[in-house]
Amino acid sequence: MAVRKRTWKTKSGQPQEAWIVAYVDAQGDRHIRTFERKKEADAFHASVNVEVRLGLHTSPNKSPTVAEAADLYLQTCRQDGLERTTLDSYKQHVTLHIVPLLGTMRLSELTTPLIRNFVDRLRQSGRSLILTKKILVRLGSILTDAQERGLVAQNVVRNLKAKRRRGADRQADARTRGKLKVGVGIPAPDEIRALIAQLQGRWRPLLLTAIFTGLRASELRALSWRDVDLKRGELHVRRRVDRYRAFGPPKSAAGERTVPLPPILLNTLKEHRLASKSDLVFANGVGNVEDINNIVKRGLQPAQIAAGIIQAPGKAKYTGLHSLRHFYASWCINRRADGGLELPLKVVQTRMGHSSITMTADTYGHLFPRTDDGSELAAAEQGLYAT
Repeated sequence: MAVRKRTWKTKSGQPQEAWIVAYVDAQGDRHIRTFERKKEADAFHASVNVEVRLGLHTSPNKSPTVAEAADLYLQTCRQDGLERTTLDSYKQHVTLHIVPLLGTMRLSELTTPLIRNFVDRLRQSGRSLILTKKILVRLGSILTDAQERGLVAQNVVRNLKAKRRRGADRQADARTRGKLKVGVGIPAPDEIRALIAQLQGRWRPLLLTAIFTGLRASELRALSWRDVDLKRGELHVRRRVDRYRAFGPPKSAAGERTVPLPPILLNTLKEHRLASKSDLVFANGVGNVEDINNIVKRGLQPAQIAAGIIQAPGKAKYTGLHSLRHFYASWCINRRADGGLELPLKVVQTRMGHSSITMTADTYGHLFPRTDDGSELAAAEQGLYAT
């Protein structure tokens, strides 16, 4: 590896000079870079010498563009058998956010400051903190895939993440999402009682199951009678269905779980079983997977309006099924004296099918009743002095 000066004359006799850095990469291939100034050549020589020695150098002529690497990554995702909805989400991250800003750049040109600038541009253009974080994760996955293929020596996104204040990021995420509040994002118990009184027809068993089991919409729509044990009063979550009506396993290993059925739901499902002609518990009119929009627009929202649970005349207060899942979590957490189950955090995590107890605590931890109210503090103080 060396830096040398090259001189020549143009056709008109004008003298010219340039500085050339010749080096051999980790694969044994020879490369040449040309610079106008010796200072630039020396700086490149010093950096490439270290990169080659550490195995962190990729020659620009071997490096694909970000757009090309993204296509290879999506190809890997398809080969890995990811769900169609997941692939759609990844494609959106690539085509709408990553390629427009970085697509023509070669992977070897990416640096940590450049990625930091990319994140800033995403935020300045109006992308939310949550979406920006997902896009950054996707870019990191693209670089990891390229690294495994030998197309880039290092993943600069990892360098960025190592420098970020993760605690501050979590706090910012929490501020963006906001805490779930009863009566706002979580139906209150009196609202649920009013809603149940209005449930009827084919929507009653489905929405009662959503209320008293907390199943995700994808899990409800995939539920089979083989998964419902009416004798033992429990159901088993073993699969889910996506927007394309394709069946697959739950979102995570924790998603496969058993959920007990309260009497009102058990009796309703027994009646529903007698009238059912499909293997699916909540099939549509022709025995196929029910459409999520039908459930919400023809079942949940009309029942809310009939029950007076509205945010404006003729407009339901809660717009999606996930609100019923939030209610189930709060019902599991609430004190028995308040009509809840008063379950420990770990049990709530299992019932909800969360992959970690941290997820449950971050989402619902503020709903757990405080145990340091005035009367209990006074009793504890008396006990302390008594001993």
